[in-house]
Amino acid sequence: MSKTFGIEKILPLIKYGHFDFGENKVQEAVEKWTNIKMHENKLKLHLIGGLQTNKVKLAVKLFDFIHSVDSEKLAKKIFEEEKKQNKKVKIFIQVNIGDETQKFGVNKSSVPQLYSFCKTLNLDVVGLMCIPPINKSPEIFFREMNVLKNNLNLEELSMGMSSDYLDAVKNSATYIRIGSKIFGNRN
Repeated sequence: MSKTFGIEKILPLIKYGHFDFGENKVQEAVEKWTNIKMHENKLKLHLIGGLQTNKVKLAVKLFDFIHSVDSEKLAKKIFEEEKKQNKKVKIFIQVNIGDETQKFGVNKSSVPQLYSFCKTLNLDVVGLMCIPPINKSPEIFFREMNVLKNNLNLEELSMGMSSDYLDAVKNSATYIRIGSKIFGNRN
């Protein structure tokens, strides 16, 4: 995750051969990545943060992956924008695995329904994403996510951050979000 860090901190990683970067906010990503992405075609941008429908046009244009689809309304808006832009993005369904009212994501019992809806729109759903509760051991939630992924026969799991990525990897995470271990603590 390169959120809040300027492009000057990111360029050395790109030069070293790292091409996947995550951002939380569409507007910050547009300002930071638009120019460099035009010149570096290997870059893959991942939207990890919540996506409002009024930002879908910008998100589809800039991002290659959207990890935060959590409603039929958002899925439909992405589908419509993909048609307008003649572009496909890879989609992760965000699961509110800890049933926390303050977090985005679909309830785990509603995942199959949202997945089916996305598939009827021909969205490229590649996996599931979660952010487990901060005050509990993440491993139990990561195991639940792996079961959900396997039940839907999906390939990818986006879960784990600098503090818990080892537990995430043990539970089949394929995309982990490591920012502070690379860039240091955010301001």
